[in-house]
Amino acid sequence: MSWLRRLFASLLVLALPGCATDLYAPDPAYVAPAMWQVQDKDTTIYLFGTVHALSEDTEWFAGPIEQAYLASSELVTEIEIGNPEADAQTIAARAPLAEGNLRDLMKPDDRAQYEAAMVTLGLPVEALDRFEPWYAAMTLTLLQAQRGGFDAASGADTSLAARAEGKTRTALETVDEQIALFDALPMEAQLTFLDETVESMGRPVDLLALMIDKWLQGDAAALAAMMNEEIDDPVLYDRLLTARNARWADWIKQRMGQPGTVFVAVGAGHLAGKGSVQDMLRQRGLKVRRVTR
Repeated sequence: MSWLRRLFASLLVLALPGCATDLYAPDPAYVAPAMWQVQDKDTTIYLFGTVHALSEDTEWFAGPIEQAYLASSELVTEIEIGNPEADAQTIAARAPLAEGNLRDLMKPDDRAQYEAAMVTLGLPVEALDRFEPWYAAMTLTLLQAQRGGFDAASGADTSLAARAEGKTRTALETVDEQIALFDALPMEAQLTFLDETVESMGRPVDLLALMIDKWLQGDAAALAAMMNEEIDDPVLYDRLLTARNARWADWIKQRMGQPGTVFVAVGAGHLAGKGSVQDMLRQRGLKVRRVTR
C-alpha cells in the first residue's frame, strides 16, 4: 500500500488562439519540468506534468513553460481549481464513517502507534474518530507536508490557475471522482494504508522533496517510477492511472478537432511510464514530442 502514500505525496506543474507555437529551450543547459506538445495545422496542445504541493519559493514558471502558457487561450486541469470551500464540502460528505469509531477498527498495536502520532502532531487522539481511514491518512500526510514547508496553495496547478485570467478553464474530472478512488477502497485496505502512513511519519516530507527535485530536473522517467512503480495490483493500476489516462487522451484527441492553443496541466505521474497519456495519444494516432529538456 505504500504506493498510496506516494500518490498522496503527489497531491501534496503570447499568441492569438489558433497560432501554432514551436518551442524549445534556447539554452542547451536549460533544465525545466517536463512538457510535451501535440500539434496540427491549427491546434496546439501542451501537456505539462505538475506537482500539486510545493514550497512557496520554488521557481519553475519560466522559459518555454511560461511561453507555452502565455500562448494558450485555455487552461485544462485535473479538477476545477479555485473553490476550496466546495471542495471541502465534497470531501466532508465522503469522509465520515457510516458507523463506529476509527480507533476501534484498529489492531491494538496499530492504535497505540496512531495515537502517538496524533500527539506528535499536536492533535487530540480522538480528533479523527468519526472519519474513514483514508481521510485520516490524508490528513496526517498533508499536515506533515505543511510542516515541511510544502503547500497546495503554492502547487503548480494552483499557480497556473491564479494566472488564468482571460483563459477558458476546463477540468477533466471532479473532486468527487478523485476522492471516490480512495473512498471506494475496502476498509481493510484503508486501515493498512493508515497504518503504513503512521509508521512512515517524517518520510513523506523527504519523499515529496525528492519528487520535487526530480520534477524540477525534468526527469519524468524517475518521477514516474517513484510514483507508480509500487502499484502492483493491475486492477488498481488501471483504475488509478491507465483508465484515467485513456479518458484524458480521448478528450485531447477530440479537442484537437478545434483550432486553438491549450495548456493541459495534470499530475506528473500521468505523463510518464507505461500507459501514460502520451502512450494513449500515440495509440490514437497522434504525434507527441517533448519541448523541454
